[in-house]
Amino acid sequence: MRPPRRAVLGGALAGWLASWQSLAASAAGSGIHTVAPGQSLADALRKAADGDEIHLLAGEHRAQVGVINQKRLTLRGVGGRAVLRADGAHAEGKATLVVRDGDVRIDNIEFRGARVPDGNGAGIRFERGRLHVNRCAFFDNQMGLLTANFSGAELIVSDCEFGQAPERDATGALPHLLYAGRIARLTLTGSAFSGGNDGHLVKSRARENHVRYNQLVDGVGGRASYELEFPNGGIAHVVGNVIGQSEATRNTTMLAFGAEGVDGAEGSDVESRGHALHVVNNTFISQGLRPAIFVRVHDGKLARPVEQRLANNLFIGLGVPDARWSDLVRGNFIASPSVLRDADQGLYALHPMSALRGRGVAPGSARGVDLQPRAAFTPPVGTREITTPDRWSPGAFQD
Repeated sequence: MRPPRRAVLGGALAGWLASWQSLAASAAGSGIHTVAPGQSLADALRKAADGDEIHLLAGEHRAQVGVINQKRLTLRGVGGRAVLRADGAHAEGKATLVVRDGDVRIDNIEFRGARVPDGNGAGIRFERGRLHVNRCAFFDNQMGLLTANFSGAELIVSDCEFGQAPERDATGALPHLLYAGRIARLTLTGSAFSGGNDGHLVKSRARENHVRYNQLVDGVGGRASYELEFPNGGIAHVVGNVIGQSEATRNTTMLAFGAEGVDGAEGSDVESRGHALHVVNNTFISQGLRPAIFVRVHDGKLARPVEQRLANNLFIGLGVPDARWSDLVRGNFIASPSVLRDADQGLYALHPMSALRGRGVAPGSARGVDLQPRAAFTPPVGTREITTPDRWSPGAFQD
């Protein structure tokens, strides 16, 4: 069906306005470079100076790849979402976009179809520095977002969507949706993950991890392995997330910590790092017929003890958490889907009449980090602030 003429004119007007604003800013010397569909992103990246912005106009940018070498740069989709569709192209055999080393922000861009000969083609390959990825989407890439192993790097991902992991190719590489290497810090908030395929939804070797208010639900047809994994341990604060495993899962463990221990990590900080796993106010949902392991801690594989806190978590479906006796009195409950409003429709809050309401404990803090939820995931992506309840309930939602 042909779209209404008013909608077509409105979209054209929005694109024209965004283009005019970017061109006007460039003419004023504000360091904004505009790339329309069909124009070269690589050329814009070569011309941009530190502190500039590159505006990708809404629409499909086919086979446009590049490397960000600037120390400060913003790459932003304007007038609507810009889609970087790889179409067989790649930068340096790594990714659609390679971020070399700097303080970089990428906003409102969709990355699709990254493929490289080694089997780990990413929408974004982040190497050094600090990268903030906001309101972006990653679909049908061999790796959605992949980092290198530089110990000082920091990755911040907010309000993004990841999905549609492809089939494994002849290289045998696992298609993880988000894979953080041995970096300093990963912060992940307000983001949605689904449609895994053999690989994990989120895998992080970062020394410090803040995973708050996300929806990691593999969904119908999803075949992910772990939903969330910290293979080399580290510090992980997992607060206020919905974590869901499909019936077609490749691994019954949902959250794994320390499964690889220090193996293969020579020359890194893995052997000397401290370990802590704080899992607070999350909703875990197992949809499989085999019992799940909601949380699994491989403390025997790590060189140092693991500080653990498991509190106010709601475990739905068949399965058990890898919990200690002290955890059982910290507001953690195993229940059937009937305690939720409507899990089949994505309504994961407790039913208004549920007897579990108000049966949580004060979340507290650990290692100087507040573990009290301050927000909740809001679909399709994003968060909303919440008020502190008089009495906490288990799970990711208090309303």
